[in-house]
Amino acid sequence: MNWGSDRGHGKRRIELNEYLDGLYGYAMVLSRNSTDAEDLVQETGLRALRGMQRLRTGESAKAWLFTILRNIWLNHLRHRRTTPEIVELNSPEGQANEPKDQSHDPHAEYINKMEREQVRFTIQKLPLEYREIIILREYEELSYQEIADLLSCPIGTVMSRLARARLRLRGVLAQCSQPLPLAWI
Repeated sequence: MNWGSDRGHGKRRIELNEYLDGLYGYAMVLSRNSTDAEDLVQETGLRALRGMQRLRTGESAKAWLFTILRNIWLNHLRHRRTTPEIVELNSPEGQANEPKDQSHDPHAEYINKMEREQVRFTIQKLPLEYREIIILREYEELSYQEIADLLSCPIGTVMSRLARARLRLRGVLAQCSQPLPLAWI
């Protein structure tokens, strides 16, 4: 689905479909509820469509969409004042951003799947500020600057929060019975 605008700073187009899985995964991290996550993504799409003229040339469409989603979520929190529900990680919606394994060895595929599930499960146990930063950096691959802009904090805060999140994640995973190869942490 191409979204575009001829208003404002010139013609700009976004291929929204390429961001849907990432937006949904981030919405799940924030809301921990598949229905709320779907609503957040839908509302993000609508607001992006209405505000397309505000996306400047050269600005990252991905970071812009994630910022819209996060702002919508924060507004919902202010209005609802409820705690999010816990998501069952074995459900299909908990696997939206799972990387594809290119290995053809069934045992290796199984081990990789189990390791990814264990890391996902452990990430869900982290406090929101750590969960959010890990997902934005490691799964969505946003730059430190994009994360800083999205979270409205200095880049140094992003870096230190990410370091603390990785340290906490390592600590929890180290307590597990089987050590995992965590090259990206």
